[in-house]
Amino acid sequence: MMRRTKIVATVGPACDSRERLGEMIAAGVNVFRLNFSHGKGEEHRARASLIRELAAEQERYVGLLGDLQGPKIRLRTLAEDPVTLSEGDELILDTRLADGEGDATHLGVDHEPLARSVSAGDTLLIDDGRFRLTVLSVDGEAVRCRSESRGKLRSRKGINRLGGGLSAPALTEKDLDDIRHAATMDLDFIAVSFPSCAEDIHDARKKLQAAGCHAQIIGKIERAEAVAEDDHLDELIRACDGVMVARGDLGVEIGDAGLIGLQKHIIKRARVLNKPVITATQMMESMITSPLPTRAEVFDVANAVLDGTDAVMLSAETAAGDYPVETVKAMARNCEGAELYPSARKSSYRLERTFESVEETLAMSAVYAANHQKGVKAIVSMTETGRTVLLMSRLTSGIPIFAFSRHPETCNRVSLYRGVFAVPSHTADPAIDDCVAEIKELGQVETGDLILVTLGDQVGVDNHTNSLKIVRVP
Repeated sequence: MMRRTKIVATVGPACDSRERLGEMIAAGVNVFRLNFSHGKGEEHRARASLIRELAAEQERYVGLLGDLQGPKIRLRTLAEDPVTLSEGDELILDTRLADGEGDATHLGVDHEPLARSVSAGDTLLIDDGRFRLTVLSVDGEAVRCRSESRGKLRSRKGINRLGGGLSAPALTEKDLDDIRHAATMDLDFIAVSFPSCAEDIHDARKKLQAAGCHAQIIGKIERAEAVAEDDHLDELIRACDGVMVARGDLGVEIGDAGLIGLQKHIIKRARVLNKPVITATQMMESMITSPLPTRAEVFDVANAVLDGTDAVMLSAETAAGDYPVETVKAMARNCEGAELYPSARKSSYRLERTFESVEETLAMSAVYAANHQKGVKAIVSMTETGRTVLLMSRLTSGIPIFAFSRHPETCNRVSLYRGVFAVPSHTADPAIDDCVAEIKELGQVETGDLILVTLGDQVGVDNHTNSLKIVRVP
């Protein structure tokens, strides 16, 4: 069985070598994430080039995702790191303190509007909620707080306000510099961090295009403001080329209890609106130091698969963990196990929908027919941009979709789409018999099986799929 749910893995010191990256590709990584919060542009460019080289050696297509840091609000560096906080301690958060000046009672913050964004009674959360502060008063630029937690607090940890509201522009000067570097890396996707609304995505797209970067935009859903209203969330999703359920900051802002149903809702809305969706953050966190996941992590991954996510993402597990390759293998096994469950292979068909284009009608018809016609073992799509296979992948099916394309960028891009597998084509109009023979050679079909084929009658024209055929494997 071919695994349909895709795996995104973050590159970092734990896997930053030719040998390790090659092993991760072989283990099943479909997209590599380059985290621009760490490292320099030249380092990321070298990694991107190496990944392309290693994927070509293994005759695989692997996507590249550059993740912008965004306006993450953080503590400044401390004079002594870490400092110890106890319950009941009073401390001041101060935007006037420079790096290296803070201590346990007076901490610097790199968000200048902080004092104007909070008021007495607010709850501030530091380090993904590990430290909880209650705001007592605001005096000029100083925010006086009481600690409700105890532990060792380190420099540069993120700060959130429970319920959201610590807003900043979606793109920082660092992001703009990273975008300029990204334009030289031939990335497939750019993740925009902390967008509050669709306008943030539109602005990011303009800046990407101005820099000569043509990567698709993945909007990271991690602000309370982004999910406050369903219509607002839908508008944000529509503005993106795909979305990420970034459960770290989002969970901190809305609370873990609220995150459970919201994850399912975001995945559902993304699929309805024909956008790929990635589920991220702490999916196999224990494997940073353990060669095996916990049962809870196995179920977490499985639930995301059953919800219909296109991809599950590994962060520190592969970037900084002791077992990056083993983690990828474990996640692949868990995805495959979840995909055996009947609900992961059943389609809702969108019977109530009126389709807006011939392409969408053909895509939906192909999956419906594949799920109902006895003997269909594969779907083949001749595609220029990957749009048709994206639409097909929005319906749940156990039948693999093979995207035949002459464009390497399309083959890389569809590596993110659930249930879609890229096959390079050397011509703009490959013969159906040749495609069938190639799928048979891959071991996916046998003599007598049926294959559904979608194509357009105008060769080389984008978004012009208008034909559906059923062929029998000779």
